[in-house]
Amino acid sequence: MNEPINQERLRNLLKDMVDIYSPTGKEEQITEFLAGYLHDAGLPVLMREVCDGRRNVEVLLGSDRPEVAFIGHIDTVPAFDIERYEYHEKDRQAFGLGTADMKGGCAAMIEAFVSLCQSDQLPDNAALFLVVGEEENGDGTTALLETMCFPWAIVGEPTNLVPCLGHYGYLEMLVRAFGKRRHASMAGREHNAIFNSLKMLLRVGEMLESDFPETCMNIRSVHSSEAGFAVPGSCETWVDLHIQPSLDTDAFSKRLKTLVDDCLSGSAVTRYEIEFPTLASGYQLAGEGTVFDILQQGYQAMNLPWLPGTFQSHSDANLLRQTGCNPIILGPGQLARAHTRDEAISLDQVTTAAQLYRHLLLLIGGLLK
Repeated sequence: MNEPINQERLRNLLKDMVDIYSPTGKEEQITEFLAGYLHDAGLPVLMREVCDGRRNVEVLLGSDRPEVAFIGHIDTVPAFDIERYEYHEKDRQAFGLGTADMKGGCAAMIEAFVSLCQSDQLPDNAALFLVVGEEENGDGTTALLETMCFPWAIVGEPTNLVPCLGHYGYLEMLVRAFGKRRHASMAGREHNAIFNSLKMLLRVGEMLESDFPETCMNIRSVHSSEAGFAVPGSCETWVDLHIQPSLDTDAFSKRLKTLVDDCLSGSAVTRYEIEFPTLASGYQLAGEGTVFDILQQGYQAMNLPWLPGTFQSHSDANLLRQTGCNPIILGPGQLARAHTRDEAISLDQVTTAAQLYRHLLLLIGGLLK
């Protein structure tokens, strides 16, 4: 069952995928490419509409309710200030935008399905879903879940091949503060939108360090109104917070709101608004059931260490869990390399991931039929 996959074919697929620029909202070219690639390999392909011509790529082998879904997102963050985002290699490392997050994982899943298709060993109770929109609002997975459900999923986000049975929760906080526009030489702390927004951020950071040290806080942006040589009249702040699986996101957001109220109420600013555009609950799977047994068998067969972990970012797995699915995050690459100027992934690890996915598919076919 541990026959090697086609490494050269896998490498070429990853290169082709990375060379197609596919930020969220502009995934049409890569979806067309992958649909053609899978069709030419002999797999049944369905392209499901999401919105405005954007589509998911689906490979359903049996019923429309597979036992295990292999899921990967094919969109990336925008290049913005990344000068070189095309594919290039050095020392068995593949560089380029999306290599780690998560075209490496998608390529490995595709190769596993293609390899077993060619040997006529694909189980009919598994499926492959390549979705759009994960880097922004998860609209690809939302569209998928409107049409079908499945009890188990393998999500190929970069975990360095650590099987993650737990997943952090995620909060997106937006605070708009309004003050008084006036001459720059008249700047003061009262009714100063920027000064008091920064003070509020420091208070939030201090609270997290004191009470929730494992929470990750990212100040995504602080933007003021354009005022020239004047005190800006407003300030907009976006904050990302990744919280432990055991914490309740609703209760956490209420505590944050109380703290913001305390910082910005009274005479600090003229008025303010606080929103939580995204609230995604974390989870911790119990680690029981047939698929967990299959995973452990696969790791043992491939001499990989079985050391389950927790995924510390936000992903489509949060959406999957809300439907009752049991999503396991498992993919090649390191989260620390994602979204960076020098994003990269080990080609050897992508190969190992493809072999592991292939092995899991064979075990799924034998144990879940």
